[in-house]
Amino acid sequence: MTADNTTLDASAPRLEVDALIDDPHTRIVVCCGSGGVGKTTTAAALGVRAAERGRRVVVLTIDPARRLAQSMGISELDNVPRQVKGVDESAGGELHAMMLDMKRTFDEIVEGHADADRARAILENPFYQSLSAGFAGTQEYMAMEKLGQLRANDEWDLIVVDTPPSRSALDFLDAPKRLGSFLDGKFIRVLMAPAKVGGRAGMKFLNVGMSMMTGTLSKLMGGQLLRDVQTFVAAMDTMFGGFRTRADATYRLLQAPGTAFLVVAAPERDALREAAYFVERLAAEQMPLAGLVLNRVHGSGASQLSAERALAAAEALTDQRAEDTDADADTDAGDDTDPPSAARAENNLETVGIVDLGGGKAGSRTAGGPSPAAAEHVTPTSASAAQLAAGLLQLHAERMQVLARERRTRDRFTALHPEVPVTQVAALPGDVHDLAGLRAIGDRLALNLTDTDDTDTDD
Repeated sequence: MTADNTTLDASAPRLEVDALIDDPHTRIVVCCGSGGVGKTTTAAALGVRAAERGRRVVVLTIDPARRLAQSMGISELDNVPRQVKGVDESAGGELHAMMLDMKRTFDEIVEGHADADRARAILENPFYQSLSAGFAGTQEYMAMEKLGQLRANDEWDLIVVDTPPSRSALDFLDAPKRLGSFLDGKFIRVLMAPAKVGGRAGMKFLNVGMSMMTGTLSKLMGGQLLRDVQTFVAAMDTMFGGFRTRADATYRLLQAPGTAFLVVAAPERDALREAAYFVERLAAEQMPLAGLVLNRVHGSGASQLSAERALAAAEALTDQRAEDTDADADTDAGDDTDPPSAARAENNLETVGIVDLGGGKAGSRTAGGPSPAAAEHVTPTSASAAQLAAGLLQLHAERMQVLARERRTRDRFTALHPEVPVTQVAALPGDVHDLAGLRAIGDRLALNLTDTDDTDTDD
């Protein structure tokens, strides 16, 4: 084992991905992590691999970039699971994919828990339309709602969730509490009070008991918005308890033994710092953590050659080439084979070069170019080969420095959390844009390299 090798230390716990997705008791896998680390690709690759190993899988993404649809060859994903074609179903599995439509999911909740007239009043309410389209935490709450719906249907062997691309992926856990608290909190109860009291008594209660508060709210929110909120609250009165109940039920589902969280990170300082935070939060929330997926790890097929040795060899080649060039220059200075002006004319030469190559003599050359005598001392092929070799050695040294930096960063994480199983995914040479690329990622997820493996992980 060399100091520059970036494969996983054999002493670290290994995340066995195939064992995880093959286990019939594993019903939900949640991929979380900071933005840009490959959560969507990881979730899709897990879905493909699990389906081709015999499970009926649905992948739920909350990624608005629609990369999942593109990689699976689907023109567009929506709020309904769509079967993915091209997946090997010989083992009996299937793959479906969907992308969360948070407004449509909210509409479905309203339509499923209110009669037709009340549902229409809610759906047409301006405040509800704003709430369902972009209220803080709505996307995460609706992701939890959709997850609960999928699990309740019991149609899928495995649900793979790609969490929202928020600054903190654990907003997925926090937002339902926040939205549930808002919809079932004191502010809403205050606004519901007039409707519950009813008629003139209600208006009198509102005007006498809360005139100062509503005046302030009217200034902050606008009178029409406040009336829209009150109308929304009155229509939603019977549904508020359901939001918190469902949020609590889904939260317990995430804590259940059949759920597994995978923290996805790149081998970079900031990403692994976030990963450490996720691990600690999941432990605090008693969420079942399966392990860490260290994504886009670089490698080298020549890791025995350290960066220091590569740089020393490149420097030696560069110095040798410089010495050879100086020696050739000295030889040229002591061996002036240029003909005098008369001879140049006789040899059919001009200062700009050969005018008639066919009529020129054996010693002819272009102006400023090397003479045949000089060519005997300078061998362009050897010089260019040495230059190329030096350049390649420098590139290798840079790669090995990247590998060493990635390993130091990873080792800091494993030292902080030695109990967390880890799998490494070697970087691919390009972006993943089809099922073949997702299969390649799935293969690398399951390969799980260690320091004792002699495998080229170079991209």
